[in-house]
Amino acid sequence: MATNHSRSASLDLPGSGYHHHGNDLGLRRTRSNTSLPPTIEPIPSDITSSPSSVNKKPKDQNATTDVRQGQVLEISFSDEGAQTPSSSTDSNKLEEKHASSEPNQEPHHVFSRREKWLIVWIVSLAGLFSPLSSNIYFPALGDISVHTHTSLATVSLTITTYMIVQGLAPSFWGPLSDTKGRRLTFIGTFIVYLIANLGLALNKTFAGLMVFRAFQAFGGAATISVGAGVISDITTPKERGGFLGSFGGIRMLGQSIGPVIGGIITEYFGYHAIFYFLLILGSISLLLITLFLPETLRSIAGNGSVPLKGFVRRPVISSHIKKHWTPRQDVVVSGPGKFSLGAVLHPLLSLREKEVLVTLLSGGIVYAIWSMVTSTTTALFQSRFDLSDLETGLVFLPNGAACVSGAYVTGKLLDRDYRIYESRYLDQHHLDHSQHISHKHLPRDFPIIKARLRSTWFLLPIFTIAVSVYGFSLNSSNSEGQKKGMILPLMLQFVIAFTATAVFTQNSALMVDLFCSKKAASATAVNNLVRCGIGAGGVAVVQFIIDGGLGAGWTFFMFGGVVLGLCWPLMGGMWVRGDLWRLASLRSRE
Repeated sequence: MATNHSRSASLDLPGSGYHHHGNDLGLRRTRSNTSLPPTIEPIPSDITSSPSSVNKKPKDQNATTDVRQGQVLEISFSDEGAQTPSSSTDSNKLEEKHASSEPNQEPHHVFSRREKWLIVWIVSLAGLFSPLSSNIYFPALGDISVHTHTSLATVSLTITTYMIVQGLAPSFWGPLSDTKGRRLTFIGTFIVYLIANLGLALNKTFAGLMVFRAFQAFGGAATISVGAGVISDITTPKERGGFLGSFGGIRMLGQSIGPVIGGIITEYFGYHAIFYFLLILGSISLLLITLFLPETLRSIAGNGSVPLKGFVRRPVISSHIKKHWTPRQDVVVSGPGKFSLGAVLHPLLSLREKEVLVTLLSGGIVYAIWSMVTSTTTALFQSRFDLSDLETGLVFLPNGAACVSGAYVTGKLLDRDYRIYESRYLDQHHLDHSQHISHKHLPRDFPIIKARLRSTWFLLPIFTIAVSVYGFSLNSSNSEGQKKGMILPLMLQFVIAFTATAVFTQNSALMVDLFCSKKAASATAVNNLVRCGIGAGGVAVVQFIIDGGLGAGWTFFMFGGVVLGLCWPLMGGMWVRGDLWRLASLRSRE
């Protein structure tokens, strides 16, 4: 397998035990017997440099400096591993230059911001189908119950089935996209998805509904993890929050428009027309991917400058990216990885790491409770307010609007929080603020967990309070036809969905960071597996708890207590110990 090379200058420091590459704040230890522990994360060999660059050796291998035009920043390592500025020429000191002083420095990705946004819009549309397919037929549950001659409770099991497969599917598609490529995986998932929708449109039995819904989830659910992988390929951690926020907002548009569209279609055309609609919309998304989406996996496409060949790598219309392709023949990338059962199961090993497990458990609990609020909306509102299928679909609008706005706002918060902690880190280590934390690999002592969870401390309490009072708000007006009684519970649904989506977005960004951005799709797949697994269990039992005599009020008050008793301690432990857990995990990987 070919190895990646670096265009940036290399600097060997005699006696220091370190080898410096370019302008990143990443260091790789070349001597194991040194007593000076580095406080900056070592760069693994597979991501030490841009895969589309060429290695340049310094002319004087014994030189301790490589002086070029531009500002020089010196960093030394103390016995405690802290970095302090120094002006001496001791061999344990390193010179760090501005990126602007390196004329041949390869960018993280060659695509312009406009081109990145084009790609984000395409993968966001693809990611729309997971929540859209899950929620679009909520208003149609009664109609499906009548046509399949089954009870409403039995039909509701299709939601649980969908969520289970939704959680499992990315564990297959995610590693496939991390080894064989994003574009190929997208095409494969949509082929499965379109076939499933055709089957659902033609199906007339409950058994067929269960089977094809499972296939629909298998094809549609993975678009989220693969889309997150694409965004990770083309963005740096500093800008990733905004792109992920928009990605989440667009795809979560399905939470808003799905039930409304489902209610309209069911009211006027019957529930089978829902799946014809998804078939047509899915075909449009597949067409956009085929025409415009290039391969972005860095082991194949590098930083976007590697010429792409073949239908599975190169988009049909490639004029918008062709200008970036490097005509040189010395561009080397590692190429597609090997896909195997081990690749599917390997991401699950990350659950052994405390910071990953705690992140997924806390996010999974929040997701489960939000899913229980959503899945019981049809039954609770129709029984209390005598709603039609169309009106039931409209009831989901506040929830959907909150998902979209929550993802967008949280993306902005993530970018702001990252900049705050980056600034603090640079001040703490006496580094110039024109420097930036390595976009290829975060320093091991950079507090990425605190940076991502900074806004959790006001989001989680708001979520807890809203969930605790939501059920009681439904009892404020039980009179048939009193539509004004819906105002308070719908307002609380907005708050619940907004804060829950904010937690999801934070978790998604943090998981990508904890996986060091190398296996972003696999990181999202593990996130999805745990989240949907817990959510499926919650959805399966919540209606039985409500109908069993506890009622909606005390049921959701109990779930508010679950958040208080589990999520708060988990997130508190993550805040206090998370970065230490991450450091231990990084050391165990070495």
